[in-house]
Amino acid sequence: MNILLTGATGFLGRHIHRTLLRAGHGVVPVARSLGHSYASLQNPSAWKPLLSGVDAVVNAVGIIGQTAAQRFDVLHTLAPQALFAAAHAQGVRRVVQISAQGADGSAFSPYHLSKRAADDALRALPLQGWVLRPGLVFGPGGGSQALFMRLARLPWIPVVGDGMQEIQPVYVGDVAATVLQCLHSPGPGQTLDLVRPDPVTFAQWLHTLRRLQGLAPTTLVHLPWALVHSAAWVLGPWWPLAHADNLRMLRQGHRADASAWLRFLGRLPAQVCSGHLQARAPALDGLEQ
Repeated sequence: MNILLTGATGFLGRHIHRTLLRAGHGVVPVARSLGHSYASLQNPSAWKPLLSGVDAVVNAVGIIGQTAAQRFDVLHTLAPQALFAAAHAQGVRRVVQISAQGADGSAFSPYHLSKRAADDALRALPLQGWVLRPGLVFGPGGGSQALFMRLARLPWIPVVGDGMQEIQPVYVGDVAATVLQCLHSPGPGQTLDLVRPDPVTFAQWLHTLRRLQGLAPTTLVHLPWALVHSAAWVLGPWWPLAHADNLRMLRQGHRADASAWLRFLGRLPAQVCSGHLQARAPALDGLEQ
């Protein structure tokens, strides 16, 4: 197949791109760093030239925080909705949408709501549409993983509150493998939560990352929520991960059911190991950022 891949130079996009190429597919990469402007791709007609000769679409565009130049409504909702409508108009029947854990009926943040709006638009179309909602994604080149690894290397590991917030990390290779399986599946599209079936606490996750970096165990430093929220007002505009909405998502938590995904994947997901902590994501062949 010839597959249009948006967000092709991002963390997820690079891993998906490599997986598609290794499976023998052609890839049409779309990314801001390759000269594409999602702000100019908010109408189905704008996507038509990019869909010429395309058999399937994978939308892997995503940002964790907004800036003046990158907005949730454009990147997560308006441009994807236009892409899905264009795919339908052009006769492209298979579409895979990378959403996020929590982009469901419980969504409250602008991040999750913008993702859910695109998910709903895809599900409303008569396509073989797959909505994949991964949890915290780990693997080479991940920005959040790099941050958590740095935190885990500190003499004392800082956690917000008691550090008992549950997370369900998923290996980026399993996300890419699921995308490939969606493209090959003869059945109808599904909405799947790509999450570790047995949640771990945020503190446990940091301890695991510390151990895999060959460091001895250490103690936790508990940061009061009030202090962290105050710091978020200062750091949020420059550091998206520290935005108040992201802290609220961490504090509230969200547990998803992995059973439908595991039945579809046909195996258990990978557990984190030292090989998953490499510094770089795979290069996009001939199109390095």
